[in-house]
Amino acid sequence: EVQLVESGGGLVQPGGSLRLSCAASGFTFSSYAMTWVRQAPGKDLEWVSSIASRGTTTYADSVKGRFTISRDNAKNTLYLQLNSLKTEDTAMYYCAKGLPPLVLTSQGTQVTVSS
Repeated sequence: EVQLVESGGGLVQPGGSLRLSCAASGFTFSSYAMTWVRQAPGKDLEWVSSIASRGTTTYADSVKGRFTISRDNAKNTLYLQLNSLKTEDTAMYYCAKGLPPLVLTSQGTQVTVSS
């Protein structure tokens, strides 16, 4: 059974930083691309970033240059470093196995950017 558990969210001021983690189990993590998506209140799910099994990364224009996706295959963990946060980054962040279209199976971690 695929299990993904996000952590690291919280309340941060504009301009601040957070590091999200996603602990994966139930599948061969190193063999799969992984993705972060987010959903702001009242808005559709938004793709944020993906990382291939070998490390190639892609980003949404809205986060490019501010967010960094990475993975540690030895720890079966996916990361998302969020820098220069803006109020519009406020959302629930989810990690997912594979590339879009995705099936979300996790609880997510809330990121709130507010002064």
